Amino acid sequence: MSQWNKEQWGAAPPPSQGYPQYPQHPQNAAPYPGPTPNYAEPSYSQPQANVGGGGEYKQSYEGERFKPKKKINDPFFLVFFVLQFLGFVALSAVAIHSWVSDGGLGGGLGKSGASSGSAVTLNQSTVYLLLLVTAAAVLLSALYLILIRAFTRIIMHITLLLSIALNIGICVYYWITKYYSGAIIFTIIALFSILSYWGYKSRIPLASLLLQVVMDVSKHHTSVYVVAFVALIMQAALSVWFVFTCIAIYGKWTPGSSSCSTSSCSSGKVAGLIFYATFSYLWTSQVIANVALATLAGGPYGAWYYFGPKEMGEMPNHPTLSAFGRASTLSLGSIAFGSLIVTLLELLKMILHAVQNSANADGHPIEACLACCAACFVGCIESAVEYFNRYAYIEIALYGKSYLGASKDTWRLFKDRGIDALVNDSLVGMTLTWGAYAVGMLSSLFAYLYLRITDPSYNSGGQYTAPVILFAFLIGLMCSLTLSSAVEAGVSTIFVGLGEDPQVLSIRAPALFGMIAETYPHVVRGVPGV
Repeated sequence: MSQWNKEQWGAAPPPSQGYPQYPQHPQNAAPYPGPTPNYAEPSYSQPQANVGGGGEYKQSYEGERFKPKKKINDPFFLVFFVLQFLGFVALSAVAIHSWVSDGGLGGGLGKSGASSGSAVTLNQSTVYLLLLVTAAAVLLSALYLILIRAFTRIIMHITLLLSIALNIGICVYYWITKYYSGAIIFTIIALFSILSYWGYKSRIPLASLLLQVVMDVSKHHTSVYVVAFVALIMQAALSVWFVFTCIAIYGKWTPGSSSCSTSSCSSGKVAGLIFYATFSYLWTSQVIANVALATLAGGPYGAWYYFGPKEMGEMPNHPTLSAFGRASTLSLGSIAFGSLIVTLLELLKMILHAVQNSANADGHPIEACLACCAACFVGCIESAVEYFNRYAYIEIALYGKSYLGASKDTWRLFKDRGIDALVNDSLVGMTLTWGAYAVGMLSSLFAYLYLRITDPSYNSGGQYTAPVILFAFLIGLMCSLTLSSAVEAGVSTIFVGLGEDPQVLSIRAPALFGMIAETYPHVVRGVPGV
């Protein structure tokens, strides 16, 4: 027995006690997914899969794992989510019907089509533009994932440096423009990012290996990409629907529009309806992405971790369909609960940014500084809640827990495993998030160039350039984040598995387990009570 095993188990386990029967690899079978030539083999002496004893192992179906009770969790939030979505459907139907009746306010594809529409507000040519943006975002998102797998470490280094460069760039810009409230905040952020660079840099080998293992597992489970692309198509369709609805709201209720003769129009009504449509879009988009996350965690990734590869014959039939069934019915209320928290924080941040811009425009720097600080604080809370929720959704996917129950177990997992190890998960998330921002920026650049080239009649003074570019950025961002969530789901599922049954990873991916055990020995000790 290795020295690490003696420290881990205390003494050799009695021969009469055996590990619960996790599927083992046959003697002549290749490791699955197995370290590829690109994986760095650690010097660490890994525990053997066939040693006896071990109280840290758990049965694959222990604690209702993969077989939760047949009950609906968090029904109040399930009903609330359904009702708000039906409200969005009704609003969209009324607005789009009026918009279509007016011929979409004219407009078409290209320069000739753009000049033929209404000059009052957004018209049909905007729809063609954003449809093209959506198609470009889907293509760019898929291309970025291919590049990550081919150049994992290089892209991680680049995204880390880009994060620091962005913070410094924003800081310098704010000082130059004498926007002192934002400059002070981003000076602190820039200094912190520079100081943390060396700590992050040392984690890149482990984070890149973790990312490569997950992407290699996904190659053996086509359902991973089926779920990701179905979620992506749904997100793209929802984004297009949202854009149609917003354009129709502008067209129907903007003062001076042709439809104002049959209905009352005001800027306040437009703002209120756009706010509700944005709330519904953000919440529904969050739910779609998180249902996909739960499907992947409770399906291919969770089944791979606890049962081994499909070829061993221990994996349940159709784990992805089973996980989707649980996530979209029994656990939908719990997913909607967690998603609502993030949505409200995002809306609060948007309101604070609007207050900040208004204070700047009115020449009130103290109020602007306070609003900026508040928005930054809310943004930090939102990021922490999103990160925490990802692990809670995995608990929900594996065990069918309520949102609050999953949150309690997730917090215990974080405390016992240690937050330090989550830096590697953060590096993976940073890499994928930077790709999403790049896709969003390229999408908005495409929209800007299209507006410049076609010069639509409604945008003769450039008054709609900002909203159209923002819509394009959101579409690109959401499409890329949805596709990237397929990879993040695998990374986070492995971390949850490490917290509960760390020794299983020594069978599934020995090189990854060895590197984690060398760097974070406390992480590979199971979490009691989860």
